[in-house]
Amino acid sequence: MTGKDLTPTQAWQLMLAGNGRFVAGEPQHPNQNVETRHDLAGSQHPVATLFGCSDSRLAAEIIFDLGLGDLFVVRNAGQVIGESIVGSLEYAVEILRVPLIVVLAHDSCGAVRAAIDGTAIDAAPLPPHIWKLIAPIIPAARKVLAANGGTSPADIDAELVGREHLRNTVDNLLQSSELISAAVAEGRLGIVGANYRLAEGTAVPVITVGIDDVPEAASQEGSQ
Repeated sequence: MTGKDLTPTQAWQLMLAGNGRFVAGEPQHPNQNVETRHDLAGSQHPVATLFGCSDSRLAAEIIFDLGLGDLFVVRNAGQVIGESIVGSLEYAVEILRVPLIVVLAHDSCGAVRAAIDGTAIDAAPLPPHIWKLIAPIIPAARKVLAANGGTSPADIDAELVGREHLRNTVDNLLQSSELISAAVAEGRLGIVGANYRLAEGTAVPVITVGIDDVPEAASQEGSQ
């Protein structure tokens, strides 16, 4: 089944099913054969777009038990929204007609840790390109610090910062792209912001937009 045949909810259910197989150690490794490679040479119809962190432990097709042609993947450190990221996601939505965008964060994220450390007054300067990359995560770190009444980076819960940054990323995506927000309003696109747990291998939804029903709701960390 291709992305153009799926609703946003069906696409997310398909990804959750694949993640469940991965967690259980029962992957099917679909669409990873020579025939599929040949069939895809002329066109692609992915079931979803995944925008995630560049971390080597987040191999998208592996953790969702998918294969060639199944995911349109865009990644950078800390899954930070930028002009090229939005353009790539818009391409997937408008040209490839994907029904779902998954924004995938994870625990123990180095970019989140760098942003937390960067809130210190005496923080050591970072190389300029790295600083520019993590700067959009700083507001999430400061918000968590203020909410908890803390005074130093040691008082900041990295997991809470990761969730806050994930919500901010989804909000920024909708605000920065009329094309994507319109597709959501039309009901042909859904967005899921999920957190990947490295040890368990599970992708847990934190925020959902345009999804009718998210399975395993009891395990969610919050939804919209």
